[in-house]
Amino acid sequence: MVDNRYATALVIGSVLSLLATVYLSVAMGTQHWFQYHSQPASNDANNGSDLQTLRQDFEAEDVDEQIYSTALFRLNGTLGLWWRCILVPQHSHWFKEPDPVMVTKCQAFTLPQQWEPKYKSPGNINSGEDLLRTYLWKCQFLLPLVSVGLVFLAALVGVCACLCRSITPTLFVGLLHLLAGLCSIATVCCFLAGMHLIHEISELPEGMDYSPGWSLFLALVSSPLQIMAAALFIWAARSQRQHYTRMTAYRVA
Repeated sequence: MVDNRYATALVIGSVLSLLATVYLSVAMGTQHWFQYHSQPASNDANNGSDLQTLRQDFEAEDVDEQIYSTALFRLNGTLGLWWRCILVPQHSHWFKEPDPVMVTKCQAFTLPQQWEPKYKSPGNINSGEDLLRTYLWKCQFLLPLVSVGLVFLAALVGVCACLCRSITPTLFVGLLHLLAGLCSIATVCCFLAGMHLIHEISELPEGMDYSPGWSLFLALVSSPLQIMAAALFIWAARSQRQHYTRMTAYRVA
């Protein structure tokens, strides 16, 4: 039999877990982890032609890191775990228009691109592999998937615990949520560290500004929610166990 206090803790923990999973899932599927704000491009034909070529290269399937990074820097790009987007005029003759209609063009990172090595000079194979950036990129791709997987495993264990009418497995549920929260915060740290490193080795356009986006903050918020859920589950399991031990000792006495 579960005391009302423990039942309340389990309900609140489940709600926090659900919110954290929704936040992290939305963050994974959107491209606003990092956003760039570029100076308006000049209207001369050469500059317009260069940016048009950059746009076409950005949309190619075999684009390398140097090309899409330059496009993000110069075309008000946004970057996510799975998506990269740029802001471009709707029509191809955009450099002739004084105030063109702007649209967002997005390209998804393919699985092979997620596993491609990063180089000390972006896009230059001869510069040698940058192991730190390579592993940071792979971690930011894998860790959120691990986090969501741990939460679903915890939910499965919780359902089994309800069917068995036992609160003991809740301790394991809490530990799974704790690991999920750590994976979520590690994802954000890996992403920010990777962005810092790419900015250090890239030639950033003059006047360009950049900042974290709302997708990153969603992932950041999901971590403390998962950790709070873990604390509630662990507290409920341990307190119920201690209460049961005391009641058993009282009956024996």
